Amino acid sequence: MVFGPASQLGVSLFEETSPLERFPNSSSEDLDVIIRAVYRQVLGNAYVMESERAVVAESQFKSGELSVREFVRALAKSSAYSSRFFETAPRYRFIELNFKHFLGRTPEGLEEMRTHSTILDTQGYEAEIDSYIDSEEYQNAYGENIVPYYRGYKTAPERTMVEFTHMFAILRGASSSDFKGSLAGKAPVLNKYVIQEIPVPIIPPSGGSVGDGWAFQEPDRSASSRVGLGGSDQGKVYRIEVTGYRTKAKINQISKFRRSNQVYFVPFSQLSDKYQSIHRQGGVISSITPV
Repeated sequence: MVFGPASQLGVSLFEETSPLERFPNSSSEDLDVIIRAVYRQVLGNAYVMESERAVVAESQFKSGELSVREFVRALAKSSAYSSRFFETAPRYRFIELNFKHFLGRTPEGLEEMRTHSTILDTQGYEAEIDSYIDSEEYQNAYGENIVPYYRGYKTAPERTMVEFTHMFAILRGASSSDFKGSLAGKAPVLNKYVIQEIPVPIIPPSGGSVGDGWAFQEPDRSASSRVGLGGSDQGKVYRIEVTGYRTKAKINQISKFRRSNQVYFVPFSQLSDKYQSIHRQGGVISSITPV
């Protein structure tokens, strides 16, 4: 059982589930479990109708003609994948989901996004899929017979904390779906944050209402309220982001705050007072950063 951050941020199931691997003596039941896991990983936990199943590839996998990696490739090049994530989504949403589905992480920065955008332009859809599955990183992480799994929420050498926060923006717990379960819909979640190397608030996945501050939403970069901006000689102005307000009054009383996220710019001299005021009003502070 996982305690602490993993249990609070919706990744405890991933922590508690060992990677699935095909062995020479795997039973028919074992292979069925692996097939379901590949669908779940590659299609982002989306519901799959019987008519969408890669029946031929499944049969070849069961007979030993395809390894797990080649079965992943077949499913990634199927109409079930392209219709969900390529044909109807912006290219950078498609690319960020490819990283998630095939390498278990988010893009590291602008250069990775640009590289894969170029592959799409010059070589096409199938070459873009192959660029992940044929990569040295894929081979080192999963080899031929391990089902890809999410790795980006764990600390690792040469990975920055920015990338760590990005993973939680697109991995919203084991029950979320990349097809219809994202608050961003089909829009890119990370595009500008990857390009500018900006971290995002780590907020637990939906377990209550949006008003409780549980659901990730795009933060408002403008000030909803400004308190004495530039009015102090003592030092810096601080940006306070509040992930959600909830009324502490009686049932059915409506909170005056209509948006989940609020942003304030406060000089140092008023920081303590504003902090207390937010908590009295039921706000949940996500971050306090100097401007």
